[in-house]
Amino acid sequence: HFSTDLPAAIAGADAVFIAVGTPSRGEDGGVDMSYVMAAAEEVARAVTGPTVLVTKSTVPVGTGRQLQALVRRVRPEIAIRVASNPEFLREGAAIGDFMRPDRVVIGADSDEAREVLKSLYRPLYLIERPFVLTGIETAELIKYAANSFLAMKITFINEVANLCESVDADVHDVARAIGLDGRIGRKFLHPGPGYGGSCFPKDTRAFVHIGREAGQPQQLVETVVAVNDARRQQMVDRIVAAFGGSVAGRTIAALGLTFKPNTDDMRDAPSLSILPALRAAGAHVRAFDPIGNETARAMMPDLDYCGSVGDALHGADGAVVLTEWNEFRALAPDWMRRQMRGRVFLDLRNVYEPADMDAAGFIYHSIGRSVRGASVAIASVGG
Repeated sequence: HFSTDLPAAIAGADAVFIAVGTPSRGEDGGVDMSYVMAAAEEVARAVTGPTVLVTKSTVPVGTGRQLQALVRRVRPEIAIRVASNPEFLREGAAIGDFMRPDRVVIGADSDEAREVLKSLYRPLYLIERPFVLTGIETAELIKYAANSFLAMKITFINEVANLCESVDADVHDVARAIGLDGRIGRKFLHPGPGYGGSCFPKDTRAFVHIGREAGQPQQLVETVVAVNDARRQQMVDRIVAAFGGSVAGRTIAALGLTFKPNTDDMRDAPSLSILPALRAAGAHVRAFDPIGNETARAMMPDLDYCGSVGDALHGADGAVVLTEWNEFRALAPDWMRRQMRGRVFLDLRNVYEPADMDAAGFIYHSIGRSVRGASVAIASVGG
């Protein structure tokens, strides 16, 4: 049940989960732990008996030890044991991920805490979901290592996509072939404008910070962060080049604003870097997202927000796909071309087939596919 009465909700609880935000602290990549610490102190003051305090939030290595010291100081008379149980839920698929997770990680240094969590997750054990039982520090590190590795896969395929464009190769064929290798896997090998969202940017920077603090720099992840940051400007340059070197006075339809489909989350979305840069260069941006318009409006008030794809495309000199919503996949190229005044179309998510877009009369640009026609396309932008 739901309650705003903390003492009543916690009374008699075997386990209390902390699932508050852990935002980035600033440029150094450190984590703001104030919400976690405040929540832990509130819980410690409210518990009525032995309890397991579980961090579900993504927290730096060493947090469990700090929490243990905090609760002992606040309530020395009650046995409050600390455990780490990181979450691996994907936005837009959280319920499915919760019911059938890839793994359940339990980090605890006491048998009591471990047994409480094993009992809690027994239904998942019965359906043979993998369990990883480990120490607190290891559990805290697992989430950062997992997200950093996935971010690295995204950044890797984006670098490969750049190479494919230069040597007339197809990044989708490359990604499929290497993804069929069981040691690599096919997920997160989709080229685009770079990763965003609430986790990858924050967690990769935190992982770098943790490494530096421990005297073990994570050089691969440091490079991933730098390359992904630069990717946004590369996309802006690509769009400007497609319009012959200037977007001043051009009307551009932006399809998709959120960092991924099936969410209204705008946190660190590529659109937040790309579209204001186009606006600053003199473009008129007509934006549409199936559910993210209002969230985006508060962050990018200078854009013209539209109620449908058709409204965004109407009279536009060009279009840019920034988020791969299924709604966009269903659009007929011929129909899109009839809505627009111009022919430039930049598909930064490779939603459409080049042959179909060419047949509809578009000057079509995608990511990591042949660019033999690109120089001709750029030269003929006026039509």
